Amino acid sequence: MKKSTLYIVPPQGIHVAIVMDGNGRWAEMRGLPRSAGHRAGVDVVSRIVHAAPRLGIDTLTLFAFSSNNWQRSPGEVGALFGLLESYFFQEARRAAEHDVRISVIGRRDRLPSALVSAIDAVETATAENSGLHLRIAVDYSARDSMLQAACWMVSATEVTQQEFSRRLGDVTHSPDGSPDVDLLIRTGGEQRLSDFMLWECAYAELHFLDRMWPDFDVADLETAVRDFHARDRRFGSVPVTVATVAIQ
Repeated sequence: MKKSTLYIVPPQGIHVAIVMDGNGRWAEMRGLPRSAGHRAGVDVVSRIVHAAPRLGIDTLTLFAFSSNNWQRSPGEVGALFGLLESYFFQEARRAAEHDVRISVIGRRDRLPSALVSAIDAVETATAENSGLHLRIAVDYSARDSMLQAACWMVSATEVTQQEFSRRLGDVTHSPDGSPDVDLLIRTGGEQRLSDFMLWECAYAELHFLDRMWPDFDVADLETAVRDFHARDRRFGSVPVTVATVAIQ
């Protein structure tokens, strides 16, 4: 008779963050313009968002546009912003139907006014929804957000980790607090954080895939979540044993 140990599973859902890497390379490998990869990537986002709640994900943060991505060609940047604008306007309706709340983190002062209007509209339309919290990082840099939070600290009378975390939400707008990242997924074969949620990923489990983002599917997300739950997360301590069961 073999015995296994059961561990406490938090009753709340988990926070999954995804670096959606490989759109441009996916398109280039097929002889397509890089913008075609971004269009294919948007379709994947819709499927992943739909599947997330049933997998126990209550917060999903997607890295859509890094502050370093301004170095790309104006044509590619403009095409990506156009896709984001269309996505936000379309999701304002669909998110309301599925009780998804959408918010955007990152700078807005450098974005096109049409995109900012789309962001404002989707955030307003979904603000009261209580289901999945979908966070999209646009013109986002973790270092920038930490610098802004540090500037706030200069005049603060008392600073806690919780308050500092809350200040990391939106660099130029009202901070949007969120729980620490439990699981970070990165597609595209690279194995680095790339200035994405550095503070929030302090104890995140990391899951890297060679698969490009347009090829990522719900089965890949299920595998990553299953792998996450199989890991032993101690946070510097030891697991808390709550029961043992006999396995025949």
